[in-house]
Formats: sequence, C-alpha cells, structure tokens
Amino acid sequence: MNAGTGHSEIFAPGLLEGTVALVTGGGTGLGKATALELARCGVNVTITGRREEVLAEAAEECSGAAGPVAAIAGDVREPEQAARLISTLLDRHGRFDLLVNNAGGQFFSPAELIATKGWQAVWRLNVEGMLNMSEQAHELAFSGRRGGTIVNVTLSPHHGMPGMAHSGAARATVEALTRELAERWRRDGVAVSAVAAGVFETEVLAKYPEQVRAGMSDTVPLGRLGTAAEHAWLVVLLASPLGRGFSGTTVTLDGARDNWWGKWPPPNLLDDTGAVPTEQRRQR
Repeated sequence: MNAGTGHSEIFAPGLLEGTVALVTGGGTGLGKATALELARCGVNVTITGRREEVLAEAAEECSGAAGPVAAIAGDVREPEQAARLISTLLDRHGRFDLLVNNAGGQFFSPAELIATKGWQAVWRLNVEGMLNMSEQAHELAFSGRRGGTIVNVTLSPHHGMPGMAHSGAARATVEALTRELAERWRRDGVAVSAVAAGVFETEVLAKYPEQVRAGMSDTVPLGRLGTAAEHAWLVVLLASPLGRGFSGTTVTLDGARDNWWGKWPPPNLLDDTGAVPTEQRRQR
C-alpha cells in the first residue's frame, strides 16, 4: 500500500470530519487501504480482525500516514463479538456512523472437491459475519431514526466464479441482503450499499497459485489490475452524502471484468495437468 501523504488525492479535506467508522478485515489488503483513505478524509477509524499483530501493524502504518487509526481484535462470525465491537466504539466516541463490512475470504478449489467444512467456513465469514455486524450496528447505533451507513464488500464477476463456487454463492447472498436491509432500515435513515470488487494489486494476491496471479490481468478488459486506492475511493464515495443515493445497489469496480465472456478457464490458469489449480490452505 502506498502511504502517500496525509491528504486524500481526490476528496476535499475534512469530507467526513468527525465520522466514526469500523472497517472489518482492516489489517490487510483492501481493508487497510480503505481505513487509510477514510482517515485522510477526517474519519475516526477503527479496524478489526482476528489477528492482533497484523491489526497493530496496520493501525501504526495508517496512523503514520493519515492520522490516528485504532485497532480492536474481534471475530465478526460471532454475534456477541460483533456487539462488543460496536459497543466499544460507542463507548469511546459517543456515536457510530459507518460500518464497512470488508472481512471475507475464499480459496481455489473445483466445486466438487469443496468439503462441507469449507463451504461453511466461507459462508460464516462472508455472509454471517456481514449480517452479524450489520444487525448489531443497526440495533445499537442506527435504529430509532438515528441513521448510519453500511458498505458491504463483495466480488465480481457476477456471471459465475468457477474455481470459487462457494464464494460466488456467498457474495451473491451478500448482495441480495444489501438490497433487503436497505429497504428494511430506510425509515431509520440507514443507507446500505455494496461494492463488487474485481482483482486488485494487493499483498493478498500472494496466497494464490503462481499461474493464477500471472494471468489475472488478462481477464480484465481494462488491461490491468485495480489499485487499492481506487477501491478505497469508491468506499469513501458511498460513505459520503452522495452515497445515500446508492442505497440498495451494488456498484461494480472491476475494469469491466464482469463484461468478459471469454473461454473459461483461460489457458494461463490451468496447471500442467490441464486442471484448475487447488489452493494450498494454511494449516491452523
């Protein structure tokens, strides 16, 4: 991530001054970039995730580049921990305005080889984690016409995700819930939108097989991968007053990857045996 200066490259200084926000999965990749850009726009940002050391490093990096960013470890998959995270911010700041549901994950595998445990792990993090955080934010901070903003991060392409079918199903559910929650909570002044992210140049890509990384930009009509800053700019836009007009919608930022209908899998994705590679999972 390019730390740059303490000011946003594209937004006016103090655009979101005084806003209190929580970014889940904020220790790495797009979550960290989002926290940095929010801080540059005057937001009191807290990042959360399960790994305390990673969070501490990210918070220090963002704070040095943009202003104070706090970190709280927590597991969004557990409703009681979701409630604790929101309550902590309310206790610290007396308000809570913006939730960025960035936490998520998946792994490469042919659909028929994904065990029940693998499906459940992806579902719990991507769907249940988002729903836990959103419901607690609404109940504890946004209800009673107090208002607030929720931005959910999903993935493109929308025409299928061979090699990650479990993630495609989970992310489609998040987009459906985005529309549902936007309607359900609109009378409380809550805006709920989503970002469908394409492939971005972040350190997270290192976990994918080499042949997958090498061919990623070839599936993007724009001809390149996205930058983390571009993703962060879109999240800030959706958190701004203009963003309320996007409530209930999913905005795709993927260099037109959703429009790509070439042969699947592309030749450079296959391994030496002609199969889509299976990611080596980290042992816990």
